[in-house]
Amino acid sequence: VLAKFGAGNEQVYLGRDRWLFYRPDVDYVTGPPFLEPKVMMHRAHTGAVQPNPVKAIVDFRDQLAARGIDLVAVPIPMKPGVEAAHFSGRARQDAVLQNDSFPEFKSRLEKAGVRVFDPATILANDTAALYLETDTHWRPETMERVAENLATFIKAPPRPVIALQITDRKISGMGDIARMLKLPETENHYPSETVTIHEVTPWQASKDSDILLLGDSFSNIFSLAALGWGESAGFAEHLSRALGCPLDCILRNSDGAFATREILSRELARGRDRLAGKKLVIWEFAARELAFGDWKMLEMKLGQPMPAKFFVLKTGEAVTASGTVEAISTVPRPGTVPYKDHILALHLTDLTIEGRDETAGLEAFVYAESMRDNTLTPIARLRPEDRVTLRLRPWTDVSDKYEKINRSEIDDPAVQLEEPCWGEEAK
Repeated sequence: VLAKFGAGNEQVYLGRDRWLFYRPDVDYVTGPPFLEPKVMMHRAHTGAVQPNPVKAIVDFRDQLAARGIDLVAVPIPMKPGVEAAHFSGRARQDAVLQNDSFPEFKSRLEKAGVRVFDPATILANDTAALYLETDTHWRPETMERVAENLATFIKAPPRPVIALQITDRKISGMGDIARMLKLPETENHYPSETVTIHEVTPWQASKDSDILLLGDSFSNIFSLAALGWGESAGFAEHLSRALGCPLDCILRNSDGAFATREILSRELARGRDRLAGKKLVIWEFAARELAFGDWKMLEMKLGQPMPAKFFVLKTGEAVTASGTVEAISTVPRPGTVPYKDHILALHLTDLTIEGRDETAGLEAFVYAESMRDNTLTPIARLRPEDRVTLRLRPWTDVSDKYEKINRSEIDDPAVQLEEPCWGEEAK
């Protein structure tokens, strides 16, 4: 079909020379100004979202500033704006294209005293390919260049250089946009693309760092193996190398307008002070979020540890438990989002635990895989009132592996503050 009609689908635009573009990215660049009052009013009414990114970012900065913490906002330009010549022969090639409201967005933040690092200023006028041909994300050398320039922009005080090794590795991958075309295996119109990543080892995030990075899939793309472009070579690793110090990280593939702030807010509300000792928060997000994201207002208030009324596991512990599904979060339809993996949330009641007697009234808050390699898992097909048996482990035992993956939450703020478990099908 692709070869015959030369058309994409509802999520994909075909560019020139076999380049592919994600429709929301194109709509961000070509759509109406996101700060136009009528546009924001329409989004607020029809989408039930807080549409004003300036309001949310300034509020976040103010809450951080009250604790003596600085903020740097890093909006990553979208592929159609950077690689416009690969989308249309009529496109300008001397600038990075943005939504018409972007200059006003930057100006309003800077007037409010928010530091903004705009990667577009270092990507303009570059004739080399800066983004992957069939993926929404940047090439590894582009990401590294942005990390190095951001480190210079931050002007952090000199620190002892951490000992890290750089290893070149060639990676061949299929872009997320190409996967969204859902072509048959016999169609090889978009073969794998090969890039060279630079692995940074030994490196791991450190909660003791005084710098916290909030990031989305642009931070994860060469760090999270599930995205198909290697690991240990992402934005956090290279920014840490450029700064010469460890980083604390909260990374989530999607919903950059709120997801990482929401994780931080919930940790604080549970009485875990993730901001203790922090001097700087770097907030990286895809610029498309400015037009389409939910810039919900979130409190960064430190709460008291709550008495555990939900089932909580100790580190290293694992149990088999059965429960009734009280609520389950939504799951995307395979092939309709750029990410092939997804995690859902479950609220289980009437919990019974194998080998334990006193379980009356127990509940559990559980995260579990709902989509793996664009295929729904059996857990994704659960519905309220279904009975399910799962193997449960502490979320903290697996969060390093699964925290970055796109995740949905149940619509119950009280449950969201409970300590989650990690659930897998019981064998």
